[in-house]
Amino acid sequence: MPPSAPPPAGRAIVLYDGICHLCQGTVRFIVARDGRGRVAFAPLQSPLGRRLLAEHGLPADGTAAAGGSVVLIEEGQAFTRSTAVLRIARLLRAPWPVFSIGLVIPVRLRDAVYDWVARHRYRWFGRSATCDLPGPEVRARLLDVGDS
Repeated sequence: MPPSAPPPAGRAIVLYDGICHLCQGTVRFIVARDGRGRVAFAPLQSPLGRRLLAEHGLPADGTAAAGGSVVLIEEGQAFTRSTAVLRIARLLRAPWPVFSIGLVIPVRLRDAVYDWVARHRYRWFGRSATCDLPGPEVRARLLDVGDS
């Protein structure tokens, strides 16, 4: 898919913190377990990421303030924090969809755990000064690597 391509119809889009090592690892994790290619990606900090955040009423400053370090856009709706993570699990091959059962846990409790991890992710996993250049399997699913 060429850089700056519009989001593909029928695919979920994961916006992730492109400088966060945990988030970059999460993208690689999703790609390895999404055999049907249902998920595409864009960094929160990219022009496309910012545009999609703004279109869904989320802060479009390209930081994790947009609702955490991961935002899922699926069927025209944006999901943030723990809801995004658990809905992403539904898109992966077994056994990962079973974790979506966590959606029955009250959102305040789920998001408290998510926020705790998000607050510490740079200290625990590190971060880069810029978005890392991903491997070819991830680059094939990146929607935006430059201008939008």
